[in-house]
Amino acid sequence: MRRNVIETVLGAVVLVVAGFFLFFAYTSSDVRSVGGYPVEARFSSTGGLQAGSDVRISGVKVGTVTGQTLDTQSFQAVIQLEIDPTVKLPRDTTAVIASESLLGGRYLDLQPGGEEETIQPGGRIEYTQSAVNLEELLGRFMFSQGSGGQQGAAPAAGAPAAGAAQGGAAPAQGGAAQGGAAQGGGLLGGQ
Repeated sequence: MRRNVIETVLGAVVLVVAGFFLFFAYTSSDVRSVGGYPVEARFSSTGGLQAGSDVRISGVKVGTVTGQTLDTQSFQAVIQLEIDPTVKLPRDTTAVIASESLLGGRYLDLQPGGEEETIQPGGRIEYTQSAVNLEELLGRFMFSQGSGGQQGAAPAAGAPAAGAAQGGAAPAQGGAAQGGAAQGGGLLGGQ
């Protein structure tokens, strides 16, 4: 009987500590939505930006993404934002979809411009930059490296014929080595 009481008390202590940590995490992190005036921005690609994502200026949260729709005329993504009413955005503000980390989520980074006229509630951010697609960049890099390696192999394939023609009965491999050395010497001499 005494063991059951100890287990019950210990379980209650664990629940209280877990509740304290949840409360601390909620109050210390900035997960609460920011109420404010509505603004919209249009992008060719949202790159994983979702409703509830942060809107930041210089790393400080100043708003929230409240929704996204598709414009059926231009086929652009229309992102609805709510910006803190104390923040007045200049008309030449730029909105960039940025990544928190390599594997992290996306947020909307606002880069205010220098104009004195501000974006009114219900207005639109005209200057936008879509998210960088990491998979596409990696694909381009890999394919550019692959084609670069094939271009480098093409002169070496022609080199054995030239080496064999100059050396007469020289083996094809020796010609390739001589052709490669001649090319390498030309490169070093040019530098």
